[in-house]
Amino acid sequence: MESTTGCEKRLYMAMELSASKWGLAFSNEEKVRQITVMAGDQAGLLAQVKRAKEKLGLPADAPVVCCYEAGRDGFWIHRFLEREGMRNHVVDAASIEVNRRKRRVKTDRLDAESLVRMLIRYEKGERTLWRVAKIPSEAEEDERRLHREIQRLKKERTSHCNRIRGLLVLQERATGAALGDRLGR
Repeated sequence: MESTTGCEKRLYMAMELSASKWGLAFSNEEKVRQITVMAGDQAGLLAQVKRAKEKLGLPADAPVVCCYEAGRDGFWIHRFLEREGMRNHVVDAASIEVNRRKRRVKTDRLDAESLVRMLIRYEKGERTLWRVAKIPSEAEEDERRLHREIQRLKKERTSHCNRIRGLLVLQERATGAALGDRLGR
């Protein structure tokens, strides 16, 4: 991996992903610009990358380095960003350094800004900030998804069976108590 030791200016982008929207934080190492796009809006994301280059005074052909935390979205976003010519890092969320002494406010906006600043540090060579996830092939990811779905369905089945058993016990007690009252017990 190359670092930014050369003169080449880059656009850094961190993504804070949620089900309904994506928080994007852009930086040219001096300023941070934040914007929100609808989740999954690939065209909107590309338009915002182009706009961020303009707003932050970078040339249109400036390379883009980005990152996001691994999560429920899987790795399709990584593949999309790579196809668009951006270098991307998928970060293991549990490995991100956090100052334990200081109480911190947690918002998507602050997380995105913090993530973009950490991305810049990572690109400059600070490799202990976080761990980068190994990107599985599409086939491997599909295999994992099937396995996880089966596990989730089995857990759901157990939950339903336990609920039905509980309801049957309650019904039996109610029916048994009413029958006992009639029999004079």
